[in-house]
Amino acid sequence: MAKSSTTSPDEMSFLDHLEELRWHLIRSTLAVVIIGIVAFVFSRFIFDVIIFGPLDMDFPTYKIFCDAATSIGMESDFCKEKVPFTIQSRTMSGQFSADIWTAIWAGLIIGFPYILFELWKFISPGLYEKERKHSKGFIFIASLLFFLGVLFGYYIVAPLSINFLGSYQVSELVLNEFDLDNYIGLLRSAVLACGIIFELPIIIYFLTKVGLVTPEIMKKYRKIALVIVLIISAVITPPDVTSQIIVAIPVLILYQASIYISARVLKSEAKKEAKRKKNNVKSS
Repeated sequence: MAKSSTTSPDEMSFLDHLEELRWHLIRSTLAVVIIGIVAFVFSRFIFDVIIFGPLDMDFPTYKIFCDAATSIGMESDFCKEKVPFTIQSRTMSGQFSADIWTAIWAGLIIGFPYILFELWKFISPGLYEKERKHSKGFIFIASLLFFLGVLFGYYIVAPLSINFLGSYQVSELVLNEFDLDNYIGLLRSAVLACGIIFELPIIIYFLTKVGLVTPEIMKKYRKIALVIVLIISAVITPPDVTSQIIVAIPVLILYQASIYISARVLKSEAKKEAKRKKNNVKSS
């Protein structure tokens, strides 16, 4: 057992904190491994239904974009009968390695709330009682934002990227036959990138708490942030304006929400400081 079970956080030495951190990391790793094992058992479902879902032109995203294009009398690549490429594995251990790593990544994604819980258990003893009380929803909100980002990446960013890159050809003489690892890497990058980007309000909350970010700074550099968002959108989506706007809109909304959150944090800190000064004056 970690020493923190019998020692006050204020009395713990540096080595005690390391021991405490080690146990949190061990429990988090065990959770990822257990979830990964379950994911490995159900790997056929994960691959056929989830990972290879965007390869089916009946995928919800394709149908929505196809119907939208058809309703205004436009032709669309989303209305094709099948994707214009194939997935292949060209190494003996390719499919087995893909299965193992997919199970591990599934463990990390699904186990994200528990990892946050262990992180929170490690840092919460160093917070004041009021701070712990006001931060009770941290795990829920952070997990919700992460999974919203994952869903956005899976249903919006990944299908757009797969459809565009899969149908792009420099010549009809060149066939699109992609390696399994390459396809999974694209899907994983889109999902995880969006999951992390959607954590922006949480990141801004803590940066404001430690005094590194203020609403004024975020407002001042809003235009620069807009350019950065558009660059990120261009990197993780096909190079067309529509796709970039679709990705950029929720990120800009999150940025604006982060400004509001930063302002609320500073307002709350100002009230605490005023109350503290008032109490000091009364006590003196």
